[in-house]
Amino acid sequence: MNRFFTCHPVQHSFQLFSIEHLVTLAIIVVIGTFSFLCRKQLRRKRFMFVLLSLVLIVSEVAYQAWEIGCHQWSAKTSLPLQLSDIVVLLAAVMLITKSRILFYFVYFAGISSSVQAMITPDLGGYAYDQFRYIQFYVSHGGVVLACCMLIAICRYQPTFRSLWMSVLFVNLYGAFIYVMNRLIGANYLYMMKKPEHASLLDVLGPHPWYLVCIEGIMILSFLVLYLPFWMHKKIKGSKSKVNFVEGE
Repeated sequence: MNRFFTCHPVQHSFQLFSIEHLVTLAIIVVIGTFSFLCRKQLRRKRFMFVLLSLVLIVSEVAYQAWEIGCHQWSAKTSLPLQLSDIVVLLAAVMLITKSRILFYFVYFAGISSSVQAMITPDLGGYAYDQFRYIQFYVSHGGVVLACCMLIAICRYQPTFRSLWMSVLFVNLYGAFIYVMNRLIGANYLYMMKKPEHASLLDVLGPHPWYLVCIEGIMILSFLVLYLPFWMHKKIKGSKSKVNFVEGE
């Protein structure tokens, strides 16, 4: 138990794209796929929305409690202000309220940031059999699964307009975080400097130019996330035209 809740991981205990890492990602993909394959059955089990919402909230509360218990809580690093953290709380509210506005934002900003976080996690070395690792993937994976549930069960779909509204809101949030960083001397969203560990930002140039690259990558990732729905609309529209012509 002490090892599970350890505050000081063994150095280099987490290995990027190790078997444990890949299995974790595979489990999230399988559960997401399950929500689509079993969507008819899940429509009769609406408590699943409340359950996943509680999991997300408990996950964030447990993390804050763990940080405090480890005597390493700091306003500079522990507040849920990273984009992939704030969407955890927004996803919990989204599941309860079924808000389409929140869905649009969480779908684009939440999935893109959570997927990136899960593929290249900032875990500080915590391994798969430790609390921080489990909490990290439960919260970020839960955001992706929350969107999958609303798409599969409630048939929500993002719109092209909501894509650009999400871009706007992310930039407004970034402006707010920049002010917060200056006020408390933090580095949320890595707006002030790159993270100390190796990351994707290392290949995007020096500060502040990598922020411009991040903006481009964000827009591109949003477009990729919208692509399946755009293709679905095109195919559906083509079928409707064919049926209309055949019916004449």
